[in-house]
Amino acid sequence: MQIPEADRYEVALGENTVGLATYRNEGDRRLFLHTEVEPEHQGHGLASQLIGFALDDTRSAGLRIVPLCPMVAAYVGEHHEYDDIVDSTDVDPN
Repeated sequence: MQIPEADRYEVALGENTVGLATYRNEGDRRLFLHTEVEPEHQGHGLASQLIGFALDDTRSAGLRIVPLCPMVAAYVGEHHEYDDIVDSTDVDPN
């Protein structure tokens, strides 16, 4: 789910948040900065589910993707359905 007031997406198991993807919006671009899943929940596809949801939501919002996070960059490198909305990572992440 998106938590817009915190500039992040979260994935939960039950009532517990177990992963997140942070971003910053700049104009019509959403810069993905960091993605993590708690170690005990890694290896179950949660990061892929989280990133896929976040990218689909970004597309629905009419924004472009800037994959500064290595996990997001790897994901879009393997999922070419996002090629039309991926922008260069040549930006200052701060």
